[in-house]
Amino acid sequence: MKGIFSYDNPVMRFIGKFWDVLVLNILWLICSIPIFTIGASTTAVYYVTLKLARDDDGYTIRSYFHSFKQNFRQATIIWLILLATGIILIADVWFVLTANVVPAGTMRVLATALFLGLLIVWFAVLTYVFPVLARFYGTVRQTITNAFLLAVRYILYTIAMIILDALIVILTITSLPVLTMLGVALIAFVNSFLLEIIFKKIIPKDERDVQDMRPLFADESEDGEEPIYHMFVRNSDDSTGTPAEGEADPSGETAEAAGASGVPEEQAGGASGSEEPAESEPEITKTEN
Repeated sequence: MKGIFSYDNPVMRFIGKFWDVLVLNILWLICSIPIFTIGASTTAVYYVTLKLARDDDGYTIRSYFHSFKQNFRQATIIWLILLATGIILIADVWFVLTANVVPAGTMRVLATALFLGLLIVWFAVLTYVFPVLARFYGTVRQTITNAFLLAVRYILYTIAMIILDALIVILTITSLPVLTMLGVALIAFVNSFLLEIIFKKIIPKDERDVQDMRPLFADESEDGEEPIYHMFVRNSDDSTGTPAEGEADPSGETAEAAGASGVPEEQAGGASGSEEPAESEPEITKTEN
């Protein structure tokens, strides 16, 4: 009987994760009511689901609010930027399809394809940007840029996540309304397993204490050109802090915001400038705060 109720039992672990996802969705709904906080809420959800995907279980509610508080400023700025651009792109598509300004025919088809393509790129960035913010150090610009680069470099994973997200939404609307209880947290939880595969490719196997930089994306020639951006892995200790506004982060760059996410996981970013040779799968050095 003791083995049945042990947390190591697969059934109990499934129940535990199901409960975590349910709690996360409730927290997301409550914290997203002001609308402008959706970015911080989503980042906090990914912070917890990425840990769940690694079986790095902890205190769900405490971890959620830890990330929500530490990432609030950056996540809010990123969310407002993406919200504005998304509204503009949707309005452009609607305008091209309905207005008579663009003549029917080839021009309208090309204009529609252009804006739909940009909308797909926007959605791909949206898929990556909050988990990257939850797991790596970086400024707003670096986080958005790295999200775009990851979406392009790992295009097959990007397509898989978009398909899975769409499938969950369709099932929820059509045949499994019970999934509404899990909502955004379920989408984040499913995505987190694929995201962890990607993150493992760019995080070194050895967790060194040295604070040097390794390129995330760079020319893979023997010379190795200057990398575009660097990413810094966050500490797993929830008690650690982050560089405050105006302080130098582990890369030597100035943090863009006090909300540059002091969460104990990793967060996107690091500026370019390393002269080290690039590798086919560049390593990211774990940092100590």
